[in-house]
Amino acid sequence: MTYTKDPSPATRVPLGPAAVALFAAAANLRPAIAAVSPLVDRIRGDLHLSATGVSLLTTIPTLAMGLCAPLGAYVGRRYGLQRGVLLGLVVIAVATAARLLGGSTWLQLSSAAIVGTGIAIAQTLLPAVVKTRFAARAGLVTGLYTAGLGLGGAVAAGTSAPLADAVGSWPGALASWAVLALAGIALWSAARGSLSLDDVSAPAGPAARGLPWRSGTAWKITTLSAVNSALYYCELAWVVPLLHDDAGRSAAVAGIMLTVMISIQVVAMPAVPALLGERLDKRVGLALTMTLTAAGFLGLAYAPGTAAWLWIAALGVGHGGLFTLVLTLPVVAGRDPQEAGRISAMAFFIGYACAALAPLLVGALRDSTGDFRLAFGLLGGLGLLMLLPIARLRVKAGA
Repeated sequence: MTYTKDPSPATRVPLGPAAVALFAAAANLRPAIAAVSPLVDRIRGDLHLSATGVSLLTTIPTLAMGLCAPLGAYVGRRYGLQRGVLLGLVVIAVATAARLLGGSTWLQLSSAAIVGTGIAIAQTLLPAVVKTRFAARAGLVTGLYTAGLGLGGAVAAGTSAPLADAVGSWPGALASWAVLALAGIALWSAARGSLSLDDVSAPAGPAARGLPWRSGTAWKITTLSAVNSALYYCELAWVVPLLHDDAGRSAAVAGIMLTVMISIQVVAMPAVPALLGERLDKRVGLALTMTLTAAGFLGLAYAPGTAAWLWIAALGVGHGGLFTLVLTLPVVAGRDPQEAGRISAMAFFIGYACAALAPLLVGALRDSTGDFRLAFGLLGGLGLLMLLPIARLRVKAGA
C-alpha cells in the first residue's frame, strides 16, 4: 500500500489556498443530509411517508458512504487525488441538483443514494490529501477539515427551512445546496497548483492487503467509529423533530437549535482536543466526551422541555470533541501509514454501514411508541456502553 509520490517535507505545500480548498470540499460532505431534518414534516406530508420512511433520506446516503468507500479508493488510484476529489464534488452537485426535478419518493431516494456515493469518494480521498501534503501539520489541518465538515452541516440545518419558504418548495431547498457544491468545485480547481496533486494517487486499497479483521484494537476503533457516526446522523435526522414533537418548539426554533448545536460542535472539534493536549493515552478524552454526548441524548429523551438548551450544549461540546478524537484513533494506533489506512478503511466501511441503520431504527421506534423517549434513551445508553471498549482501548503514539 504505497503512494505514487510521497513528497518530502521540503516539498509539502503551505497553507493558504490549499487549506481553503480543503475546507470548501469538506463543507460539502454533510449539507445534503443535514438539510433534510428541518424539512421532515413537509416531506412526510407531501410524500405520505411514515417516520420510518422519511428516515431513509438519511439512512440511504449514510449506507452509500460506507459501501462506496472502496470505490473512492479505486477512483483515487485511477484518476489521482486531485481529480478524484473533484469527481466526488461533481457527483454531489449533480445529484443534489436533481432533487429539484420533483417530489416523488423514488427520485428523492435515488438522489440521496447518488449523493452518498459522491460523499464517499471525496470523504475517502480527503484524508489521503492531508497525509500526503500536510503530514507535519496533520492535527491542525484535520481540525480545519472537520470544522468545514461540521460548518456545512450547521448552515444547511439552519437555513433549509427558510430556503424552502423563499423558493416555495422543499425540493427547491434541498436542491439549492448544489450551489455550495459548485463553489467547492471552483475552489478545489483553483487550488490545483497549490496542492500539486496531479501526479499523486491514492494509496492502494484495503482489498490488496486485507482489512485488519484479527486486530482487537481495530475492532474497538471500528465500534467507536460506528457509534460515533450513528449518534451524529441521528442528531441530524431527529433532533429537530424531537424538539418540535416532544418539546413543543416551532419548526423554525427547532432548526435554529440544531444549528446552534452543530455550530458548537464546529468550535469543539479543534478546541477540545487542543485543550486535552497530545496525550499518549487517548482514553481520558474519549471517556469525557462520550459521557457528555450520552448525557445530551438522555436529557433530550427524558427532559426535553425547559432544559433543552443544556442538552443541546452537551451534544455540541461532547460530540464535537468526540468526533475529532475518534478520527485520530487510526493515525495514533497505526504503526505506519499503511496500517493506519487499513484501520481507517475498516472503520469507514463497517462503521458507516452500521451507522446507516440507526436513523431508521429511531424512526421505527418513533412510529411504534408515538414519541422519541425510548429511541433517544437507547442512544444515550449506547453511548455509556461505549465506555467499556474505551477503557480497554490501548493506543500509543507510534505504537
